Amino acid sequence: MNSTNAKGVMVVLSGPSGCGKDTVLNRLLEMDSRIKPSVSATTRKPRVDEKEGVSYYFLTKDSFEEKIENGDFIEYVQYDDNYYGTLKSEVEREINDGNVVVLVIEVKGAANIISKFPDALSIFLMPPSTGILEERLRNRGTDDEQTIRKRLAIAADEMEKSRIYKHVVVNDDLDKAVSTIYDIIKVYASASQSE
Repeated sequence: MNSTNAKGVMVVLSGPSGCGKDTVLNRLLEMDSRIKPSVSATTRKPRVDEKEGVSYYFLTKDSFEEKIENGDFIEYVQYDDNYYGTLKSEVEREINDGNVVVLVIEVKGAANIISKFPDALSIFLMPPSTGILEERLRNRGTDDEQTIRKRLAIAADEMEKSRIYKHVVVNDDLDKAVSTIYDIIKVYASASQSE
């Protein structure tokens, strides 16, 4: 992508838990220095490998609700008993720096952004099948049986809503999925700069 002084763009990347969103994003970050992750805020507890300000901004429920009152979020949702939200300041900083800021968010949050920012590039990462998704969730080893069942029920609903996205990419081959998404982003960023 061109590293001009042009304004950056916003990309919304969603998909069910376990479909590979974080893996795809990490590969995109390695491919292009202009692609930046939007670090979301959450009230959920950090996982072992997660770092404050890199994986998420981990907030208390009170602190999160104070930011809601102050209008600090582009969007926020309650999901699986926790809050998740996208901070305005994070996204605006990256866009003003001319970067492609990627928001990895669940479908409810994405729907909020898509309605507020219809020009945002929205991509839904689809698992090859529900069976493969279940296998991936189990292989992560981070969730108990009840959580896995809950995530699969949520995934079915999310896949149903994939039609609100501008693009749907099936993650049946990681290299191919990453390459397809990168090509979509390049075309979108070029078109945005020429407007």
